[in-house]
Amino acid sequence: MTLRFICAEIERLRLQIRGQQKETLTLQRSGISTASAELLLARTRASVDALCIRRGQLVRELRIVPLCANDSDVIR
Repeated sequence: MTLRFICAEIERLRLQIRGQQKETLTLQRSGISTASAELLLARTRASVDALCIRRGQLVRELRIVPLCANDSDVIR
């Protein structure tokens, strides 16, 4: 995986998380169980965490500054 791909995938998953959070909130307001939605959200967050770790490894290996947009967890 390239650094560019990883950054794009992190951004895509973060957008997906935002949508899932909105859907979960809607379910909660409707009184519907959100257990499965919360599990999916947790798995998606774990995927983002794993990709962030891999991105950090690549950045250190390549000794470059990542060009990921909207990243608060990377020091530029």
